[in-house]
Amino acid sequence: MPRHPLSRSVKPVFRPLKTYQVVVDWSVAAVCFVAALAVIAPNGWPVEDLNAIVPTVAMAVALGLRRLAPGKALGLAWIGAALQMLVGVPPIPANLAIFAVLYTTAAYGDRLAFWLGFASSFVGGAVISVYLVVARPSIGAGEFTWNAMPLALAVLVAAAFALLLSWTVGALVRTALRARENRKAQELAEADAIVEQERVRIARDMHDVVAHSLAVVIAQADGARYAAAHDPSAATEALGTISTTARSALADVRLLLTQLRHSQSEGPQPGLADLEELYAQVRVAGADLRIDIDPAPPGEPPAAVQLAVYRILQEALTNALRHGGAPVDVRLAWLADRVEVSVRNPLKTTAAAPGSGHGVIGMSERAQLAGGSLRAGADGGEFAVRASIPIVAAS
Repeated sequence: MPRHPLSRSVKPVFRPLKTYQVVVDWSVAAVCFVAALAVIAPNGWPVEDLNAIVPTVAMAVALGLRRLAPGKALGLAWIGAALQMLVGVPPIPANLAIFAVLYTTAAYGDRLAFWLGFASSFVGGAVISVYLVVARPSIGAGEFTWNAMPLALAVLVAAAFALLLSWTVGALVRTALRARENRKAQELAEADAIVEQERVRIARDMHDVVAHSLAVVIAQADGARYAAAHDPSAATEALGTISTTARSALADVRLLLTQLRHSQSEGPQPGLADLEELYAQVRVAGADLRIDIDPAPPGEPPAAVQLAVYRILQEALTNALRHGGAPVDVRLAWLADRVEVSVRNPLKTTAAAPGSGHGVIGMSERAQLAGGSLRAGADGGEFAVRASIPIVAAS
């Protein structure tokens, strides 16, 4: 059933406010109403000038509505002012509510209320000067003469300035609120864009790593099924390939999944081929770097292992540059089933305690994600980082 066309244009009568805000607004209005009555009725009840009661009530209600419905509060304030002038009541304390109403029309009102408040600042100034100096000369300067025109102009400027100042303060608050909302919207949009870029990158990496590994597993499984009847040794070899490929893929999947919470750079991840560049950067920074690789890598280690070794060495060498002394000893032992990583450097007595920040935590997480372990801490006047990472991930 189609929705009625008018239902899309219905606007709420009141602005959404929290309960405590409504309570505060109406409490302030009630206190101001009682205070205004005390001024206009110094001798207590009954009030001698009943004509002042109606404008006072109108201004108090407008004060209570100023944030719930700024436009309606402005209209009610004008009605109260018109009734006040109609019965010839001089300025009363309740008229101060007009300044609060103008402020909220500029700060929280819709577009119509915003500009009506702006126009009311000038119209209200003119009405006040005419009422006080021309229509009610006994309130201002006695019998009106042309000599009273300077006074009328002065009243006009002062009233318009005071009213416009209240409106301007509200407009500045409105601008600040809009700027904060725009900033939050921009931050949310940027966060969504980053998340989307991360999802696309992870999907690409998942396709490159997992899809290839699964294709190899499927091909080997199909071959093993047909070869089992004729050549059992070929089937055993195929099953071994399946096991190795699946385990390597599992390590890569673990790495990809951690990228949901660890930001990674775009493009290919660094590996063993990039270690020489890392060593060169550390040496250029002034470190006395000593490298010992024994034994050498047996073939091409899995990408997850290479990345873990690179990141651990990168962080350990960075810590050595920041907190340690010379020399820095790096040892890599590529064994048949694992790689042992060791970075040692002397401790500086004046340096901040290494391992107290996020670097050691990051290295530990990196090792654990590759299926290994890492220990870091002081050891006989040196700071040592030791990691053991399996070359074939455990199932």
